[in-house]
Amino acid sequence: MSAPPLLEVRDLHVAYGQVEAVRGVSLEVPEHAIVTLIGPNGAGKSSILGALTGLVRPKAGRVRLFGEDITGLPAHRAVAAGLSLVPEGRAILGRMTVEENLLLTALRRGGDARALEEQYQRFPILGTRRRELAGRLSGGEQQMLSFARALLARPKVLLLDEPSMGLSPILVEQVFETVKAIHRGGATILIVEQNARLALELAGYGYVLERGALVLEGPCEALALDERVRHAYLGGPARPPP
Repeated sequence: MSAPPLLEVRDLHVAYGQVEAVRGVSLEVPEHAIVTLIGPNGAGKSSILGALTGLVRPKAGRVRLFGEDITGLPAHRAVAAGLSLVPEGRAILGRMTVEENLLLTALRRGGDARALEEQYQRFPILGTRRRELAGRLSGGEQQMLSFARALLARPKVLLLDEPSMGLSPILVEQVFETVKAIHRGGATILIVEQNARLALELAGYGYVLERGALVLEGPCEALALDERVRHAYLGGPARPPP
């Protein structure tokens, strides 16, 4: 990768008791890039994001953001440093209104109510439904709310954990269009995604994780043509370039 990394992970290990979920993973995310991490269930993808954002303490390794060592920071300090996670399953507060979800996040992260208007402009449906309970939103709208909450922290790197999970094909398309729009606005993104085809179409560079270790990496166009990737994740043999 030619651009200098904004986020740099070196020899990361994550363990749960005696089970090592992540084994020596190293990866880079250049500024303004979209990088994807793909792999099967249980490969350790979410454990990597958890270690980056302070939800899991790494066993070993180093994490640097803009060259500063942020390894093992607790979650609130990881957010303050510039890493913001859109978690798997969205994790919204369903019994609170859309506005209460956003206001609580804004205040907790040192912002104020004015920051909400920026997200309402970005996601107009949230502004329209600001007084409704978040639990009554559609799956796609809940994902928009989860994006808005993460963006309130003005992250240096936005981390997305399985944003398409549980959504219909139409909503998945809407979510990925939203990710593209956020990127066009200048965001740097690391996305973990089981839909390998969409992830490789979205991102510029990718890593393939299996059983806690990286087995492949490269430009997404090259990975999409790799026979191993096509067989395991894309449902077909490698195709020659046109």
